[in-house]
Amino acid sequence: MNRIKDYDKLKFDIDRWLKDYYYMYAIEAFVVGVSGGIDSAVVSTLCAKTELPTYVLTMPLDSKKENTRLSDEHAKALSDKYPNVTHYNIDLSHSYSTLISAIGTQTCPEGFTHNRELITNELANANTKSRLRMVTLYQIAGVVGGIVVGTGNKVEDYGIGFYTKYGDGGVDIAPIADLYKTEVRELGWHLGVMDEIIDAPPTDGLWDDGRSDEDQIGATYAELEEAMENGTGKAVDILYKFNQNNKHKMDPIPTFKL
Repeated sequence: MNRIKDYDKLKFDIDRWLKDYYYMYAIEAFVVGVSGGIDSAVVSTLCAKTELPTYVLTMPLDSKKENTRLSDEHAKALSDKYPNVTHYNIDLSHSYSTLISAIGTQTCPEGFTHNRELITNELANANTKSRLRMVTLYQIAGVVGGIVVGTGNKVEDYGIGFYTKYGDGGVDIAPIADLYKTEVRELGWHLGVMDEIIDAPPTDGLWDDGRSDEDQIGATYAELEEAMENGTGKAVDILYKFNQNNKHKMDPIPTFKL
């Protein structure tokens, strides 16, 4: 789904939007987590091109070297090209391991020690990885007086809620959240993002088996875009199911009112 007629204008408009927000709220830096995927590559490049202070963070977490290569190369390319970009590589493996170990050996007041599987599981652990990265981004943002820039696209943020609540969903601004993945890829090409990143299968990098986003969702982004934009195609039911199940992420927090 490609609704954009002029990508040069889109680049200009997002650049102006970022700068307006920066100066309006007296921000001192942009902080972006870089995963090696197209969304974070586009957002970090857009921030870098503003010529305003930008911090890009790579955050390996029990990651194999081959799985961090693209994020490392992209972050290095940005910091080499743009003098306003600072790259921090923060390995969170030990912090995550310590946290999960502590949670997995908690004891009930009655003195009964929980079986580890009762209070940790694969999905909870994956979400904890995402939240640990969010905490890291906000730590850096707090130190440098910056804001955390979101990297979610339209399908993920407003269609199926494909993000971790208070993890990669915990951001301050979202420059590409109204763009479909197809449009983000095209924008990446116009920004000069590496072809290997543009063509890489989207993945959140939270699972040991390396499953892609589309494996988890059960539909391609193109199919989901068709379902969102036109209400047609074979992903309509999948879109509806995810949208309903993830309303708690996308709607305001329910609040009891007097």
